[in-house]
Amino acid sequence: MDIPFTTPTSFVRHKQRVHKKLIILYIFFGWQIAFAQAEPETNTLTLNTALKRATEQNPSLKVFKFRNIALQGQMDTAELQPAYELGIGAENFSGTDELRGFSGAELTVSLSSVLEMGDKRNARMGIVANSRSVIDAQRQVAALELLGEVTRRYVDVLAAQAQSMLAREANELANQTLNIVEKRAEAGATPDAEVKRALAAAAQAQLTLLSTQQQLIYLKIALAALWGDTAPGFSNVEGDLYHFGTDVEFETLFEKMEKNPAILIFAAEERLKNAEIRVAKTQSKADINWSVGVRRFQANDDAALVAGFSMPLFSSRRNAGAISTVRAQREQIYVQKEAALLRMHTQLFRAFHNRRQAILTAKKLRTTIIPALSDALEETQTAYQSGRYGYLEYVSARQELLSARRTLIESAAAALTYGAEIEQLTAEPLAATQYGKSIEFSGSVK
Repeated sequence: MDIPFTTPTSFVRHKQRVHKKLIILYIFFGWQIAFAQAEPETNTLTLNTALKRATEQNPSLKVFKFRNIALQGQMDTAELQPAYELGIGAENFSGTDELRGFSGAELTVSLSSVLEMGDKRNARMGIVANSRSVIDAQRQVAALELLGEVTRRYVDVLAAQAQSMLAREANELANQTLNIVEKRAEAGATPDAEVKRALAAAAQAQLTLLSTQQQLIYLKIALAALWGDTAPGFSNVEGDLYHFGTDVEFETLFEKMEKNPAILIFAAEERLKNAEIRVAKTQSKADINWSVGVRRFQANDDAALVAGFSMPLFSSRRNAGAISTVRAQREQIYVQKEAALLRMHTQLFRAFHNRRQAILTAKKLRTTIIPALSDALEETQTAYQSGRYGYLEYVSARQELLSARRTLIESAAAALTYGAEIEQLTAEPLAATQYGKSIEFSGSVK
């Protein structure tokens, strides 16, 4: 079916309506974008600065300070010797006949305590000391997870900046296409429907630009939240989205992963369980309760020393269950360590190969696909302006190029994100030049 062309007169009226709609759309979207960009941000953020702020200010790491203070209190208690007790007793008073009143009473003042057997005091202190080692390892794990999250969100912002720039270019390209279509329509070389389609495409490009800018604002807020800020104090982040650093073999990465604090924490927990077993064994050795004092006999005003001791029987038999329980808990730690190693091996393998695939995709897009599509768009635009190609071919070439550039940004961001996951699993940076700057990824973990 032939598409009727507009006459010059009808086209002028149509162009006036189109321009009125465009003015309304541009005023609305322009106000929205101006509002979205109204941020009190003036400086550029680097990854090193973001990592430093997060490790110093993130609330989740501050809890370990108070846990250490609590442990110090437990250590002060564990170091204490058994307490002394002062006892006062009275016997043979308020009875009958000769024992009426206090005339025949016996008054005793005594001092008593406990002799701890089996080195219980050092065993208690050992539990607290090993508990501190566990907390230190947990802090390293939490700090490493935080650094990984900071890096991932930093990459998200870096990619969102690139997507925002691409959306701005796509918006300009859509407006350029609209101008070309309008000129062809004025010359009677294209139908009225193509002008409407170009107008719709320009409006959609404007919407996409607004959406990417709003997404960028959200991602910057999410990044700033990692060091406790509710609003970002930076305008953009610095880094090279397409610099992937030096590749490392999987076997080397796996060897480093075995030294990850998430694995070493099991060794700290094992030492803690050994300390608990030692405490449980000391409970099998009964403590000796002793007392010494003076007894006064009211009947003849004489005084004498009194002393005594006591100890529970069959303590080792009664404590066997507690020892078995702690030993079972220690064996459970061995199993949990093996399970964690297997799980982390799978995560490392997935991140390693996905990173390689993302890097391969990004390099192929940059070196081959996007240059070819750029040349194709330029040639298609020239052919469309000369009437050799239709609007569909022109728009398709433009969309293919934009789609390839979006895929490039997504692939580059995925490569850096997988790299951050590998760094978190190995507790070491992949390369000193990762993200375009020298990054001390694990320097603040300890």
